[in-house]
Amino acid sequence: MCGLVGYAGFAGRVPQGTEDTSLKVMTENLACRGPDASAIWAEDAAGLGHTRLAVVDPIGGRQPLLLERDGRTVLAVAFTGEVYNHARLRAELTARGHRFSTRSDSEVVLHAVDAWGAQAPERLEGMFAYAAWEPGPRRLTLVRDRFGIKPLCYAQLDDAVVFASEPKAVLAHPAVTARLDLEGLRELLLSAHPMIKTPGHSAFAGLREVAPGTVVTVTPRSARARRYWSLEPAEHPDDLPTTVARVRRLLEESVTGQLAADVPVSVLLSGGLDSSALAALARPTAGTLHTLSVDLGDRASDQDAMEREADGPYADLMAAHLDSAHRRVRLDARALADPARRARVGQLRDGLTLGDFDTSLLELYRAVREHFPVTLAGDGADELFGGYRWFTPEAAAADSFPWDTVLERADLTRLLDPTLTAALDLPRHRAALHQAACAEIEHLPGTPPAEAALRRDSYLNLTRFLPCLLDRADRLSMGVGLEVRVPFLDHRLVEYVFNTPWAMKTFDGREKSLLRAAVADLLPTPVLTRRKSPYPMVRDPAYRAALTAQVARLLADGSPAADLLDTAAVRRLLLEATGGKRFPREGLELVLDLDQWLRTHRPALHL
Repeated sequence: MCGLVGYAGFAGRVPQGTEDTSLKVMTENLACRGPDASAIWAEDAAGLGHTRLAVVDPIGGRQPLLLERDGRTVLAVAFTGEVYNHARLRAELTARGHRFSTRSDSEVVLHAVDAWGAQAPERLEGMFAYAAWEPGPRRLTLVRDRFGIKPLCYAQLDDAVVFASEPKAVLAHPAVTARLDLEGLRELLLSAHPMIKTPGHSAFAGLREVAPGTVVTVTPRSARARRYWSLEPAEHPDDLPTTVARVRRLLEESVTGQLAADVPVSVLLSGGLDSSALAALARPTAGTLHTLSVDLGDRASDQDAMEREADGPYADLMAAHLDSAHRRVRLDARALADPARRARVGQLRDGLTLGDFDTSLLELYRAVREHFPVTLAGDGADELFGGYRWFTPEAAAADSFPWDTVLERADLTRLLDPTLTAALDLPRHRAALHQAACAEIEHLPGTPPAEAALRRDSYLNLTRFLPCLLDRADRLSMGVGLEVRVPFLDHRLVEYVFNTPWAMKTFDGREKSLLRAAVADLLPTPVLTRRKSPYPMVRDPAYRAALTAQVARLLADGSPAADLLDTAAVRRLLLEATGGKRFPREGLELVLDLDQWLRTHRPALHL
């Protein structure tokens, strides 16, 4: 795991020293992603920087990695993430004549790129992003894993490309300017509220992300992107018992493979089905199983509109069932409202936050990192197995993103300047995003309309909703130097379950029937039959009071967001927050987030 940065120029030699300084500054911006080591390499018109979190082969896995022939560098690679099949690939490459000097998966990536070129990512199993520079043909290749678990973004200039794991590092290059236009503001708002991610887009004008499952190749003559993986329809020939057994086997293989590390590994355990399944599957391999959960206190335990309930008793039951070394991470509502903590979350995310959801997650990750550089998490299970409340025929029949029918988020554009709201035209933009996403989906001939609609909604969740959560998990975990692995997103498992008929996924009339059946013998009955309870939110009045006071202070002291906001609408929001029963947390957090984002990045506004 690491942060990677770099540049590649195509108009000749870069003046010596100029880019080396820029590369150093860019690399320093990602120090939190790799607290164990950092290094840079520069030669002629290209340079790579790397910050390392040592997980596999701590001694030998240093980067950037170089391949030399006849005294010349023919390939330079900077890599982030984990390749879980690296041992098998090493054996295959060794048989082809490649020689290795380390046990690291990063060296396997170097030789895989040398052997298979742009087809190398198709051979890799895991979560990863890498940049490969070939000095001879002056060719830069940028690659991102199938689901975009690991980030990678780039800015294409007139005669160069600047790239990094995170936007902040690209923006640290003197040739790249932070700019916010209408398209970027749409992406900034929608990726947080209501969590719609546009593949390949970022909030900054001129800065793009490598889309999940994509190879971007840049040469002096061209720049092109190629999808090397996507979710495609396939026949499902297995009956229900065979399907349940296959899901169990794929899960076992994924969890076992992702436990491999040269450092201690833990499992996040909420007491829900997903995390409990991972912990139970990890138990035979893990030796001493270490589990952790978050505790927001009694004021987070009441049921609410999202049907949340206390995780603590279920996590404790599961920990006792597995005899795990379990720790509850207790968090305080007042601390989660601390402006300094909010500012840190905003700096890490390079986008708008999810309020206390993000702050509490960062503090949980910080507590995990005190003892464990790696942890397993249940991200992706709900999107894959149909765990959300919006996986219904009624939601599938709606001409919108399915979570729009359930989350009922407040219209936050009412807080923006009316002229800006009209220019953004978010309803039309959302409709266009939905139409474009649906156009990507293919169905087998003869697929019943109801099945096609639910399969479409699964696709939308996996490609538009889940990326928002993966981006959140990556930024916050790497902000404390923690690697979060996600076994439910093994691409073989996803391909198999995605093409399983919906009737099998809900064969007992409940959500996630298939997953429940696959791990039924591993879990105690209360955990196995528990209804889904989303990640906890703070319900302490102290949190409400703190947010209200902070927004009031912004209005009094002034904010760089003032030109984007309708201050009269914000004042009405404050009256609602202080006098009404409803807590308009999303609106208050949007005001604070916009202020923080603009203070952090200071973009030139082109709105």
